[in-house]
Amino acid sequence: MKNVQAIVLRAAGVNCDMETKYALELAGARADRIHINRLIENPDLPDQYQILVFPGGFSYGDDVAAGKILANQVMHHLAESIRRFVNEGKLVLGICNGFQVLVKMGILPGCSGLEFSFENQPVSITDNDCGKFEDRWIYLQPGTDRCVFLDENRRIYLPIAHGEGKVVTRDRSILERLQAEGHVAFRYVDAQGNTGNFPINPNGSMDSIAGLTDTTGRVLGLMPHPERFVHPTQHPHWTRLEESRCDGMIIFDNAVRYVKENL
Repeated sequence: MKNVQAIVLRAAGVNCDMETKYALELAGARADRIHINRLIENPDLPDQYQILVFPGGFSYGDDVAAGKILANQVMHHLAESIRRFVNEGKLVLGICNGFQVLVKMGILPGCSGLEFSFENQPVSITDNDCGKFEDRWIYLQPGTDRCVFLDENRRIYLPIAHGEGKVVTRDRSILERLQAEGHVAFRYVDAQGNTGNFPINPNGSMDSIAGLTDTTGRVLGLMPHPERFVHPTQHPHWTRLEESRCDGMIIFDNAVRYVKENL
């Protein structure tokens, strides 16, 4: 069996790296927590790995805007390394703050032919409509059939924990492209799969978007935390569950399986 190697990126303020490493190891990968400074010193280091994860937390205190400083760091020092990583068919996952980083780097939404610039950013993630930090469990409905991290027919249940989770687009035409071209990876829904207002949509995201994927389907960013539901006892109603499925493991299991079968 192929050994799957994963990087879990660390930086000041990132605080979900240990849980993410553990989830990847449960899925069968070998995961290393590596600080951003080590990658800047050795931009070729990612060549040894097949999965790169930007985990959750509050990188650099979310000063300026959530994920913005880390995104700037990566763009200025590692843009070519990350571009090569993706072009070689490898996987990139951004969770919560990591999703914010991927969006503010311009890796997501990754629409073909859509140029990114700081002055003309097509998608961003901003303050929750409720004006406060939201910490709750939510349902997610897959919105595309091409993202390698997802099971397209399986609605899942995961926790969120963020103050800036509202996905917005520059204009209506960008939103329509995301919908038409299969970039919406997840939407917030209720237990029956219906979209709705708060608290079903906990932050006011346009089109209830909870996650995005790029054109290749090999880059995924999502606001909920799959690494926080990898054991049955982490579910808030675990004593009443009829089955012991751990929805967070879907993301990590599918990633490791894809690498073993394709890289």
